[in-house]
Amino acid sequence: MVQNSLLDGGKTHDAIPYPRDSRWQREWGRYDYSRSGNPTRDGLQATLASLEGGVGALAFSSGMAATHAVTMLLSSGDHVVTSADCYGGTYRLLHKVCDRAGLTVSLAPSHDLAAVEKAIRPNTKLLWIETPGNPLLSITDIAACAKLAHDRGLLLGVDSTFATPVLTRPLELGADIVMHSATKYLGGHSDLLGGALVVRDKALYDRLYFIQNATGAVMGPLESFLCSRGLKTLELRVREQCRTAAQLADYLAGQKQVRQVYYPGLSTHQGHELAARQMDGGFGAMICFDVQGDFQVAKNVVQRTRLFHLAVSLGAVESLIEQPAAMSHASYDPAARAAHGITDTLVRLSVGLEAFEDLRDDLDQALQASATE
Repeated sequence: MVQNSLLDGGKTHDAIPYPRDSRWQREWGRYDYSRSGNPTRDGLQATLASLEGGVGALAFSSGMAATHAVTMLLSSGDHVVTSADCYGGTYRLLHKVCDRAGLTVSLAPSHDLAAVEKAIRPNTKLLWIETPGNPLLSITDIAACAKLAHDRGLLLGVDSTFATPVLTRPLELGADIVMHSATKYLGGHSDLLGGALVVRDKALYDRLYFIQNATGAVMGPLESFLCSRGLKTLELRVREQCRTAAQLADYLAGQKQVRQVYYPGLSTHQGHELAARQMDGGFGAMICFDVQGDFQVAKNVVQRTRLFHLAVSLGAVESLIEQPAAMSHASYDPAARAAHGITDTLVRLSVGLEAFEDLRDDLDQALQASATE
């Protein structure tokens, strides 16, 4: 178990939302105020903790609110190392919001453990990784990062939105915190906004609960109900989406209009062997590919699909398509996008539950039409 100032905070925080006086406890029950506790949210949190193998979970109003809560464990002057292949919203939060509080951030290719180790400084307190990464689907060795982090007294947080607990359970591999954008696969139906943190240590859970209760970014009861409903079909959806995504990746790899395909299920993918060990029976339902041409050609492809809806979200029953440079990762500085391989010609797919043949034909007509313009 990690023993450092971030885990215990150096002092005890009272996570109970009412005074400890026994007379108040008799009058004010467990659910005296919905921000501090709600039975529908508690039911969802119990399920999430069970799925991830954690001591507790916290459901937030969004994935970014969940990530932000983790950064509030830190203090001015602290340093964060995060995956270079990370969600654009995370990049924006760390580089353009948290920096105002005196936090500093370094991006490192987290699939390269030596590069991660090199990025760690004496004031580093948090290692934050995504696996599979967004958008290039890089695969990071969670167990190796956990050992590296804990040997240096750091916390390890893992954004596991793309993997879901169906495919990867980071806490079992040594991570301290796992984050999900519940808007995506956990909800699964494009009808809720939410996020979640699951942790493996009670003291850390109490500190994060204190932060959540103090700042107020909790998931509402209706969204908690919708997310609980989505979890009931999570494994069925993810397994089928993985199956179709693997077929689409094979198809795209054979198209002359496609320069490169990023999908961990392909044997040519840099992280294929690690993904096969770390992910449980599937490689995810996200695919990225570079088209031949320029920014406009890629834009034409994403605008010409009919079954793939043009949207920056992911993980739902319907298939989505987007252009990261102009959409999900537009918040990256252009130089940072170029440095980390997020090209203008990159296209990202979130594979839903439609038939493979229909999705393949939709991509085929979009690629063909865009190549002739």
